[in-house]
Amino acid sequence: MAAVPGGLIHRAVNDLGKPYSQDGLAANPPPGENVENRFTVAAPCQIVLAAHIIRTAMGATILAVANQKGGVGKTTTAVNLAAALADRGRRVLLIDVDPQANATSGLGVDRGAVRASSYDVVVLGRPLVDARIPTAVPGLDIVPSDVALAGSEIELVGMARREHRLRYALEAAGDSGDEYIFIDCPPSLGLLTVNAVVAAEALLVPIQCEFYALEGLGLLMHTLALLRRELNPSLEIAGIVMTLFDGRLALAHQVVDEVRTRFGDQLLTPLIPRNVRLSEAPSHGLPITRYDPNSRGAIAYRELAATLDQRLRHDAVRASDIPPA
Repeated sequence: MAAVPGGLIHRAVNDLGKPYSQDGLAANPPPGENVENRFTVAAPCQIVLAAHIIRTAMGATILAVANQKGGVGKTTTAVNLAAALADRGRRVLLIDVDPQANATSGLGVDRGAVRASSYDVVVLGRPLVDARIPTAVPGLDIVPSDVALAGSEIELVGMARREHRLRYALEAAGDSGDEYIFIDCPPSLGLLTVNAVVAAEALLVPIQCEFYALEGLGLLMHTLALLRRELNPSLEIAGIVMTLFDGRLALAHQVVDEVRTRFGDQLLTPLIPRNVRLSEAPSHGLPITRYDPNSRGAIAYRELAATLDQRLRHDAVRASDIPPA
């Protein structure tokens, strides 16, 4: 099979370290409030890829699963990784802030029976505990999404401290015994994603093993650098998850090699394979570990959960050894 011209992939990856002009940002505003246009880009922006994730005062590690490109396996990763961690005995909360509510339906929640959602929490200011409901997976709860979130960007524009609404809700909830909190973001860089990034300690970035995904990663990293500088200085990268990997394709191997060269050990293993059972599971309202626990997708997400859990728990232990200033 013919290989894809390497120059295109190299250029896409190298662009991750280059700044975007202010004109370029203004020409491509995200939905809702254009947060980036309020920033001044005076020098190349860089995301610090740190290895140390320190748990919050709430006792939970808060991870935003974000990528402004759609179809990269963001919700699939959030749902199945959360479920796999719960199967390992961890206490996990999944917050769905995507108006499409795919994480909500993917865990078997009847959206018509939801009394309170992430819309009520972020926009209306209701306590997080009011919207929290259990799932079929022991140890995994969810704050479901609602179609009302589709108009929340407009409602949030006029609110004070609009970028911090979700963070304040999490702080007000206190220590609920969770070890991990995942926030499933919409495929955009609007105010809902900004709220998730501001509330999070670190990001999980799913990337499809295709060329266009690399181009989108450049804009995401640039925007995250701005958010880190202006709104969340402690934001880190917990890891990059390569999804929809097809080992038969030369392009898939090239993309993985370039991401590994650029980001090193921030690339989490294993690679998530393209697997039809992963696509079928949401229609049954089950994570892949419940729908077909012996499938390649289930095995991959269990291994990914073990890798992430070991990494973050090891970092938490190291951080606890640091004496107070």
